[in-house]
Amino acid sequence: MVRSAEKPASRRVIVERYTWLERVTHLVHLISMLILLITGFKIYFGWGFMSFQIARTLHTIAVPFFLVANWILVPYNLFSCKEERCSVRDRIVHFKDSYVFGKGDAERLVDIFKNFFGKGRYPAFTIYDERKGHYVTKLHPVLKILIVIESIAIVLVAITGIVLYNLNWAPFGIPIAAWILSITWYFASFFNANALGVLRLLHLLAAYWFVFEFVIHVGILELDPDAWKYHKAIFWSGNEDLSDRHFVKVIEEGDQKGAVKEH
Repeated sequence: MVRSAEKPASRRVIVERYTWLERVTHLVHLISMLILLITGFKIYFGWGFMSFQIARTLHTIAVPFFLVANWILVPYNLFSCKEERCSVRDRIVHFKDSYVFGKGDAERLVDIFKNFFGKGRYPAFTIYDERKGHYVTKLHPVLKILIVIESIAIVLVAITGIVLYNLNWAPFGIPIAAWILSITWYFASFFNANALGVLRLLHLLAAYWFVFEFVIHVGILELDPDAWKYHKAIFWSGNEDLSDRHFVKVIEEGDQKGAVKEH
């Protein structure tokens, strides 16, 4: 990647990028996802490195950890806040700026493609407002796109997984598995397909998506040595040194107009 020369900030500014709960959430999500993928592919393809029963047991144990991380801890982390920024409006704006792909992300994505062909510098995707003491956004624009598809894949893998786990699953007498099968049969009939086969295929496709996303997220977007500071932050310290301006822009205290300063 082509980058212009960058000067460090005049002082070292350490800020909290991830809380301890965000780091725990990320770790639980990562470990449970890897267990689900490995055991799931073993169950589907019949790999011989472990017994079917052990794989199924590990797969079943990992499911609640995966769902709790994504459906309870992630929303809590998104909408929890410090006292000075706890209004509903602040939370909505924070969510939109931090996780919803917008005009600024589209512009950054265009600049990323230009940089790939040697036209201009790689854009900063971490923006910190020094005046307000919080991040405006800290996700790569591509990740904001992947998050939407990942959320759909999580719902899909959970729904299809219910039937694959137990065709008669009915907690508290509610025939959830039967309902899923009935709805699937309705749509599958238009294609002369077997409902169980359709659910199994959708479950497998969702698993392939997680593999694809993992490769993009870790193997490509963050293989740049300058991005390893984010690995350190998410897995260990939780902090970021804003004096390292790789991928970082800061709205500084003395900037009354709100323009983004970059060193």
